[in-house]
Amino acid sequence: MGRLGLKVSDDLTSAVEWELQRVQLCRLAPIRALATLEEAELFLHDRGMLTLTADSALPSLFGATHEQPFAQGKLGFGAYPKTKWWWGGALGQLPGVVPTKLHRGKTLLLSQRVARLADPLCRTEVAAAASGELGESCRQIVEHLESAGPSLLEELKDEIGLDARTLRTARQKLEARGAVSSASVRLATKSGSHIHSSRLARWDQLVPASQATAAEALAELVVAGVQAAVVAPRAELARWFAWRVDAPIIDGLVASGRLRAVGESLAASTP
Repeated sequence: MGRLGLKVSDDLTSAVEWELQRVQLCRLAPIRALATLEEAELFLHDRGMLTLTADSALPSLFGATHEQPFAQGKLGFGAYPKTKWWWGGALGQLPGVVPTKLHRGKTLLLSQRVARLADPLCRTEVAAAASGELGESCRQIVEHLESAGPSLLEELKDEIGLDARTLRTARQKLEARGAVSSASVRLATKSGSHIHSSRLARWDQLVPASQATAAEALAELVVAGVQAAVVAPRAELARWFAWRVDAPIIDGLVASGRLRAVGESLAASTP
């Protein structure tokens, strides 16, 4: 019983230590709040990936601002920080940052290092779209982007001839799978004001090719996610990304020492 009690105590101590490290590195305490966009950029490159709002163990850009929401109790834009709501779009425009919707259709900002890990998976999705597997409108978009290069939404509407609803549906599908990435842009108008739009690019126009297989890439992306979170509930890992993460993948990472058990959670060998 004594040895059992000691093990429980040791496990509890270990879990507390990992959680304290998570609070520090993921900026979960108000004293660690992000104050500038430059700090936010460093935070992204340090963690490797950021969600916008806090919805999982993955580090959150808006959560790390510790700023009151735009509209208390509201969902969507209302949950964004009152004055720093624009940071997500601004980060996505910076060199070395790849804006994606790989968090199950929601924004996931990646550093170039982590984007390179996901490259084989996203290139597979580009190929699927180009072959027509994702539908004709998706095929038209990736084909146009291949020939014309990164394009504004307005250019896609004019040159491909897709109506707004069809373009929106196809874009959502492509972004959720990582075949296409979109960055916010601000365009000047003739009247001197401005409008907001998006510039779309194929994944293979943004990230250098990796030689890894898709299976290897998924395992590396899972490890990168746990590293970003510092410690995360095991059950969450399957819901982080666009691709299914089966139990054998996680078991293999634990068996190889890439991930370690911390109670019901997992931590990476190197945070």
